[in-house]
Amino acid sequence: MRSLLRRLLPELTPVSTRERLRSAAGALLGILATGLVCRAAVGEAAPVLIAPMGASAVLLFAVPASPLAQPWSILGGNLVAALVGVTAAIWVPDPFVAASVAIGLAIALMMALRCLHPPSGAVALTAVLGGPAIRDLGYGFVLWPVAANSLLLLSVALVFNNLTGRAYPHLRPAGPRTDDPAPASRLGFLASDLDAALEDFDQLLDVDRGDLEQILRRVQMRVYGRRSGQTTCAAIMSRDVIAVAPDDSLAQALHLLRRHRIKALPVTDERARVLGIVTQTDLLDKASWDRSGPRLGLGRRLRLTVERGRAPHGCAADIMSAVEPVTPDTPVAELVLRMAEAGLHHLPVVEADGRLVGIVSQTDLVPALIADAGNPALAAAPPDAVPA
Repeated sequence: MRSLLRRLLPELTPVSTRERLRSAAGALLGILATGLVCRAAVGEAAPVLIAPMGASAVLLFAVPASPLAQPWSILGGNLVAALVGVTAAIWVPDPFVAASVAIGLAIALMMALRCLHPPSGAVALTAVLGGPAIRDLGYGFVLWPVAANSLLLLSVALVFNNLTGRAYPHLRPAGPRTDDPAPASRLGFLASDLDAALEDFDQLLDVDRGDLEQILRRVQMRVYGRRSGQTTCAAIMSRDVIAVAPDDSLAQALHLLRRHRIKALPVTDERARVLGIVTQTDLLDKASWDRSGPRLGLGRRLRLTVERGRAPHGCAADIMSAVEPVTPDTPVAELVLRMAEAGLHHLPVVEADGRLVGIVSQTDLVPALIADAGNPALAAAPPDAVPA
């Protein structure tokens, strides 16, 4: 009996206590703000807050990466369901038949319009069975309270999730503007393989397709790391690193790149802690060029003036890219995945205190990957056990 009960419990993704508190606090603030603003707008004369918003809050704050929790999902789903529900209530006399028709049509339309949002089923049901106060609103129910509640809750979710470190809406990273697949997509299985497997599965999954692909590629790289030699960054990194200070000019950065024939410069503070990285791409994309050398473009000068309250003079800190450094004991397999996912060619290597001790480039990776490919442990593994 106990074994059966354990099998009935869903296997949720493990999350930290901090994440649980973040989700609960977000839902609390979202519903509170939505209710208070709506009550201030209309008083008690009209419905202020409808019950389906509680279910929407669970999705928007507890699982903001879900395809069912995206802005188009909540807005499109709730509005479609409200329209269908009101129409069914008007044209179908029997309330239970009307409720059934409303939910069935709402699901079909939401799936067709790619705005499936589970709480929207409750919106359709509320439109039919919400009582005289809801029925008297007619199609006004779509605008108030459904649209108003949805917009306010979505606004809080946009602000709260991003302030607490959860990117929302959940967008797939932009890839290179070429016909080639992203670097991470060239490792192991193809994106078309995943699409075919999902088509065979033929069920809607509450996970973004891009997230699913990223998870599978991480699994693949972990398998590779376990089966291959455990080469780390310490074995392949360049230790004689040329770096720049945040206040060094763009001309100085360009001079160092040319003089040392390198393509990236870590930006470090006075304690050699990594603040970012300046690459050839940063100089090309974020600076304009004339006979005197590189300088900040007009658009970037204006933006940085607003952000910093001063006219920027064009230094390394103004064009550097944010980067998450690795440590000397980071396995090469993890390094490959990080570079492929972010489209990076260089990664600084730092000690535990953030102090720069080296840099790894894609060129450094090649000998390590070739050596791992010839690992006897790999050669002895069964063919179906060797990672792609």
